[in-house]
Amino acid sequence: MKDADLLKLVQWLSPAFPVSSYAYSHGLETEIAQGRVRRAGDLADWVAAVLSAGAGRSDAIVMLAALRGEAEAEALADLARALAGSRERLEETEAQGRALAETLAALGAGDGVARPYPVALGLAARGLDLPEGVVARLYLQAFAGALVSAAVRFVPLGQAEGQKVLALMHPVIERVAAEAVAAGLEGIGTAVFGADLAAMAHEGLEVRIFRT
Repeated sequence: MKDADLLKLVQWLSPAFPVSSYAYSHGLETEIAQGRVRRAGDLADWVAAVLSAGAGRSDAIVMLAALRGEAEAEALADLARALAGSRERLEETEAQGRALAETLAALGAGDGVARPYPVALGLAARGLDLPEGVVARLYLQAFAGALVSAAVRFVPLGQAEGQKVLALMHPVIERVAAEAVAAGLEGIGTAVFGADLAAMAHEGLEVRIFRT
């Protein structure tokens, strides 16, 4: 593992990287607005479920498939789009993937082609000398961190409470990353129907802070 490559990946997954991760809540805004996520424990349960049985796990598997070259890039892009359970979720993965690809191309990494976020990241990570497990863990950490950040701003939660929730996610991230490395594309499956319904309901909220 090269330290320079680790720094690159951390930079790509940083909240400061211009993919506008702060603008998306993955349907969490609906859960907060409807009173189902009110405190840190509610948030921890929600994020853990999405990591374990939702887009966290499935997108990590797609990202690793792109990293490994398990299928053609466009076939993986179509799969990633099909896994988006709502119009806004599709917008989320496509917009962030487009921004990631364009910014990486400006930095001399990747081909600049707009693809869903996990595919764009996996393709770019092919050029890094990093173990698959490290890439998966940092990807899931960034995914969880974006959700926690949304809740800190909208519940609202204190910054310390938010960091405690993110720390609680570390064992979940370790487990899901290991599953994603071992699973392969045939292991994709999701079972967070409440989160999917929340993402759909978000489209009809009268007042929205987040894009999804």
